[in-house]
Amino acid sequence: MNRTRDAVIVMEQTDINNPQNDSNKSQNRPMTFKIYFCTFWMDYLLMAILGAVGLGVYYLRPIPNRVFPVYFSNGEIVNPEFSYPFRKDIIPIWLAAFLAFIIPFIFIILMQIRLRSFNDANTAIMGLLFSLISAAVFQVFIKWLIGGLRPHFFSVCKPNINASSYGTGNGFDGIMFDRSICTGDEKQINDALESMPSGHSTAAFAGLVYCSLYLNGKLKIFSNYRPQYWKFALFYAPLLGAVLIALSLTIDHYHHWYDILVGSIIGTMFAFGSYRFQYASVWDYRFNHIPLPRIDTEQGFDYHLNHLENYLSASKKGGWMNGSIYGAPFDALGTLSIVKSSGSTSADLRL
Repeated sequence: MNRTRDAVIVMEQTDINNPQNDSNKSQNRPMTFKIYFCTFWMDYLLMAILGAVGLGVYYLRPIPNRVFPVYFSNGEIVNPEFSYPFRKDIIPIWLAAFLAFIIPFIFIILMQIRLRSFNDANTAIMGLLFSLISAAVFQVFIKWLIGGLRPHFFSVCKPNINASSYGTGNGFDGIMFDRSICTGDEKQINDALESMPSGHSTAAFAGLVYCSLYLNGKLKIFSNYRPQYWKFALFYAPLLGAVLIALSLTIDHYHHWYDILVGSIIGTMFAFGSYRFQYASVWDYRFNHIPLPRIDTEQGFDYHLNHLENYLSASKKGGWMNGSIYGAPFDALGTLSIVKSSGSTSADLRL
């Protein structure tokens, strides 16, 4: 049989005795409110609880009693990186969180023009909420328990000491002080002590990295063919938005670069985790558009290409329209090498 033909896996009708066939029928049956409530009520309850916990922790006084030097003996400021002026942030935290949700949400809804799948829309939106809420709670606990001084800390603290107070504090040579020397607004001081990690960066990357992964899954941007350039640009557009939101914090002096880096890592971590939690794969182009089963999960997802008959991709190329899907690059079985009698290996490559 021709090797090229062997490399193509043709999507055939699922056998009637295949247990996965029953699972597919279960996934495709009409979703009533009763079924939906019984299936997802615990997820929504936990999201509400985590949201309330995160919001509560956000307003708590930071735990660490951080100490910091202010002046050297000659009157010089020890840490000028904490002495930037306090001013309004360019992008408020509520706007960063809103953009991190609404941009992926719009793309998910627009994709339903072609897919028309309640299951996919529900899976994608819940995954987006999982990413945003989980990342927010994760970072807010770090802020509360670890924290750090913001670049405008001294402007908010308004320390009631001067160079003559050198040596009256704690630690070696008495140069360390704590927030007891601050005379500024208590809420602003609390916030200025919670620099690590950046909540803006966490929210932006949790939502917009998730958006890029969703676009890749539906449009098959990194697939088995070269798509139009607009798809490539579209994949990176949400990432550009996340970077711009995060880096704006260096302009208004709300965060240090390392706060932004840690927040971006946390957001990206939850974006990848939430997408894989909801979908069959992150990068395997054959399956990364397919929602994992939630109803009748005893069989699980068997990663058989017959699934592709029941779950549409938004792509019209790469074999999606003619009923044939190639193997992925990391599980290819064939080789092109020919072993000669001399023991050397050569390959016949023709373009």
